[in-house]
Amino acid sequence: MENHTFLDRLLLKVLKIPGALMIVPLFLGVMVNTLAPDILNIGSFTTALFKNGLAVLIGLFFLAVGSQISFKSALPSVEKGFVLLISKFGIAVVFGLSVAFFTPEGMLFGLLPLAIIAAMSNSNGSLFVALTSQFGNKTDKGSISILSINDGPFLTMVALGVAGLAAFPLLALFSAVFPMIFGFILGNSSTIAKKFLEPGEKLIIPFAAFAIGAGINLEVLLGQGSIGILLGIAAAVISGGAAIAALYIWHVIRRHPKQCRNLVSAASEASVAGNAIATPAIVASLDPSYLTIQSAATAQIAAAVVTTAFILPFFVAWLAAWQKRHGTTPENEEAFYEEKNANKERAATVS
Repeated sequence: MENHTFLDRLLLKVLKIPGALMIVPLFLGVMVNTLAPDILNIGSFTTALFKNGLAVLIGLFFLAVGSQISFKSALPSVEKGFVLLISKFGIAVVFGLSVAFFTPEGMLFGLLPLAIIAAMSNSNGSLFVALTSQFGNKTDKGSISILSINDGPFLTMVALGVAGLAAFPLLALFSAVFPMIFGFILGNSSTIAKKFLEPGEKLIIPFAAFAIGAGINLEVLLGQGSIGILLGIAAAVISGGAAIAALYIWHVIRRHPKQCRNLVSAASEASVAGNAIATPAIVASLDPSYLTIQSAATAQIAAAVVTTAFILPFFVAWLAAWQKRHGTTPENEEAFYEEKNANKERAATVS
């Protein structure tokens, strides 16, 4: 039996917390900034890494994320990915902009449009893969190659910019997403580069999260941040509901048999990504008018991340069981695609 140190045992327990890699360092940064804010301002590499290094860390993170995005997927996976991506982003924009333009003071129960769009348009890729691996099939899991596009602030910035709620110079917008584009080019041009950059997705997250937390005060998190629980529930219900409806319509349009209309991937997409916590800081760096609400929006998103990480696995498990009782399973869907491909191959051989 392997001997673990006290720190090993502590970390093993901490890592069981949903979204631990992002949430725990974030809260540590918040505590340090609240109780001893000057400790991170001693200068040199300490301040550069733990206090002022957010831009560099996020740039490296986007480079790593981009390198793992691939379009070399089977057609059903690609189609599923686009259906879920468009439905999730679409409902996030509609809901967020409705709050911005049609509610008093541009807020709903204290929820900020920036937090709403950032939270509802980004999904937790790790949680998605874990849930689709357990309850779904290969096409469910494979759709992550398309859904990875919603990682980061790009879609949020597009929505805010088009709606006139933020001013992003074209060059500044391009510079914000170029690391992900560059990573995409590297990852799809070289398997060696892709494998080399893969660890960056996890390695950089806790350091970026701590730097984000180091800019938040606990009073803000417990105050305006607590409403983020409502944001998490809304993200699960509204964006999850839109994704489920869109995927079911896709099944109907594609004339898939009833027993093949598997919705596990749609339900698994109804989460809030941990990296969405960084979006307000990135938006504020490009449009300084958002600096006044950056901390509040970050706190709301952080609470939403934790909320969806806790409730989503239970919902996906329930949906998978409900489908099975009604004769629809991921296995049926996968068998349908395999038979369809086999028929195409036989037809091509005959011709």
